[in-house]
Amino acid sequence: MQLKTKGLVLREVKTGEADRILTILTPEHGILSASAKSSLRLKNKLFAATGLFCYSEFVLFPGKNMYIVDEATPIEVFFELRQSVEGMALAMYFAELAATVAQEGEEAESLLRLLLNSFFLIGTQKKPLHQIKAVFELRTLFDAGFMPDIVGCCECGSAETETFRFDLSEGALFCQNCAEKIGAAPNISRSQLAAMQHMLYSEPEKAYSFTLLPEAMAGLSRLATHYVCSQLDHRFKTLDFLETVID
Repeated sequence: MQLKTKGLVLREVKTGEADRILTILTPEHGILSASAKSSLRLKNKLFAATGLFCYSEFVLFPGKNMYIVDEATPIEVFFELRQSVEGMALAMYFAELAATVAQEGEEAESLLRLLLNSFFLIGTQKKPLHQIKAVFELRTLFDAGFMPDIVGCCECGSAETETFRFDLSEGALFCQNCAEKIGAAPNISRSQLAAMQHMLYSEPEKAYSFTLLPEAMAGLSRLATHYVCSQLDHRFKTLDFLETVID
């Protein structure tokens, strides 16, 4: 039975002379693997719609070990991602993170929408890369069920100190005073905390609508990455390269 779905190509692996195996993120079915026969040939009907980061309308048929791409029509190909090494590296990291948290057979509409919006912002350069990165990381964890408690200090409830300690393993917040009591150094300022709260608690379409000084935004971006790696207990291969091109 054929399956019609929209989807974003997160990964492509060449097999044989001109075939590709695709990892596709779909809204209704989560992650799917599909074989795109002869899709690397320029004249093949699948060529334009099955490349990396192509968002397309797919017609798939079940095969022995994976789906077979029968038809694919491009919706958005995100050419702009390839305009800079930094943008491409960030997109590769986002794709790996999405492929890590998404599950086969489970709904992934919000994750797909977040990824498409992030790719658009990278390509159009409407927001700083560190800001796009932090929002995607935190919202992705939120979508996967890893919601930190950052309304106030987990010990006394205070949210009024100038600095805080965000515990990466527990996803909990300590005010400056309570952090000192347990011998933990502050790692987030009040302005960074406010930005983090906005990213997580606002409506998805408003998550990027905030401003933060570049140095503070870069620091928050690094903290978000540490939180992702801690919560998922995973080191991303694409992150190693990303950290060499985005300081």
